Amino acid sequence: MAKNPITSDIVKTIAGSDQKNIKVAITDIDGVLRGKYLHKDKFLSAVKKKGFGFCGVVLGWDCMDSCYEKNEFTGWHSGYPDAMVNLDINSLRQIPWENKQFFVLGEFVDSKKEPLAICPRSLLKRITGQADGLGYFPQIGFEFEWFNFLESPHSLQEKKFKELKPLTPGMFGYSILRSSQNSGYFRDLLEMMRDFSIPLEGLHTETGPGVYEAAIVRAAPVEAADRGVLFKTGVKEIAYRHGILATFMSRWSHDYPGCSGHTHISLWDADGSTNLFFDDRSADGMSEIFCHFLGGLLKALPDLLPVFAPTVNSYKRLVEGFWAPTSATWGFDNRTTAIRVINHDASATRLELRVAGSDINPYLVGAAAVGAGLWGIKHQISLKEKPISGSAYDQKHGTSFSKNLHEAAIKMGRSEAAHEILGEAFVKHFVNSRLWEWQQFASAVTDWELNRYFEII
Repeated sequence: MAKNPITSDIVKTIAGSDQKNIKVAITDIDGVLRGKYLHKDKFLSAVKKKGFGFCGVVLGWDCMDSCYEKNEFTGWHSGYPDAMVNLDINSLRQIPWENKQFFVLGEFVDSKKEPLAICPRSLLKRITGQADGLGYFPQIGFEFEWFNFLESPHSLQEKKFKELKPLTPGMFGYSILRSSQNSGYFRDLLEMMRDFSIPLEGLHTETGPGVYEAAIVRAAPVEAADRGVLFKTGVKEIAYRHGILATFMSRWSHDYPGCSGHTHISLWDADGSTNLFFDDRSADGMSEIFCHFLGGLLKALPDLLPVFAPTVNSYKRLVEGFWAPTSATWGFDNRTTAIRVINHDASATRLELRVAGSDINPYLVGAAAVGAGLWGIKHQISLKEKPISGSAYDQKHGTSFSKNLHEAAIKMGRSEAAHEILGEAFVKHFVNSRLWEWQQFASAVTDWELNRYFEII
């Protein structure tokens, strides 16, 4: 088989550079980057052999490094051996805030060097391959909101997450004043992300003290998810350099709206010239493909909810009146529904999935959203729900979402649609990880309980 000339050139660039070590990373189930530095010789050998050993525990523990009790992939029963990681040389970037350090992403593969079913990046690659094989080429653009604080990791622990100082005070959405007040941080986010191959369409303040929102330029699914994961980590690293601590927690305070991870999706032909979601013969500009894609996504959303709301905290955001949906609904340019259809013209026709918070794993959201849409096309699922005009909170339409992670995870585990869309092995592993997350929460004694019961009961 002939070598990919782009890949060969990248390898030559790295081999001929002065850098002695290459930074590599994979993403775990929670969307947390886990990585290390490899000596250049080790790196080039791993690329040539299409894999190197990386401790499989990163797919066997939670975001706090606590090992799952129920995990068939790895555990005490297996001795936590290495798993194979394939480095995607075409994901090469240079980190601007680390003296242009080379950085490469990878994904887990099995013993035959085939994509590992429970690996987020491998899962997205598999579903993207299904779409491409059908002649549908998805484009995804992620948006993220996050809060910024004049804190450090040490002060956060010392204060026990209480009385934190926001970067700026007050409710200043789309504020020119607040962005100017922190122009150095703003400028670094724009310029360093661009130089890190994560181009931003926009960056502005949102409603709340010290909250920002960024829209990332759309791309093919794997590249889009790479940008999403690296954007979140990159923001945190750039923020550190300005004495700022950034959080992508879904909702950190009862007093303010949550942080979204809105996801824009469209389907195109092979050369990217025709938007398959658009049909000028339709009164609303929506093609039959778009209607089936949307029908499948709406029908599957309640079953796939843990992917879009993956933490206990996620469900504190999915409440009425806080710019987040509470049921599987859709509407034209309606920001109270789960799916907002934007149908201005052929180049911009798309859907905006508004369920996801900023705490998502972008690979899993891309896989679930595109997979559910393809499922809708495959089964010719009709768009039964009518578009909602006005507030979706005031109208009883669409299947209501589960109220907490435990309920949502149980529903996903029992769902035939979820198993068909994402695969049995992944669903089993992911659902167990979410039930583990709920178990950790259920056994915790919270400040609310102490304040309510400690003295009076």
